[in-house]
Amino acid sequence: MTRWRPLPDVLPREARHLVEQLRALKDRTGLSLAELARRTAYSKSSWQRYLSGAKQPPRGAVQALCRVAGADQARLLALWDMADQAWPHGAAMAAGPVEPVADAPPAGAEYRRWRAAALVSFAVIVVLLAGLLWVLPVGSG
Repeated sequence: MTRWRPLPDVLPREARHLVEQLRALKDRTGLSLAELARRTAYSKSSWQRYLSGAKQPPRGAVQALCRVAGADQARLLALWDMADQAWPHGAAMAAGPVEPVADAPPAGAEYRRWRAAALVSFAVIVVLLAGLLWVLPVGSG
């Protein structure tokens, strides 16, 4: 079980309750943040921000955690809806050092782009090789 840091005092009650439930669900899976990132489309650093209360988790992250944990999504999504209304949008949260870097796309999206580029490259190479074999004269023997 993870030893969690206290949540920021400025976090509203609804948001605090959501993060506490997400922490409990993550602990129930027994997964590390890195393993959780591998099983979802969200990076380890994103999960750190969501579970520390530094950033509001997207609805999709809540759904992904529920899927990984085998939990009922309806209850946690209802909590997310309440927290979404209360979350201090645009306000800086005092949950440790805040990274000035903008959010990168989820790790899964980056992998899908890389995989698509690799498949397209492979297809181009196959077509070029087929064309080369078509044009080359057949050896006379």
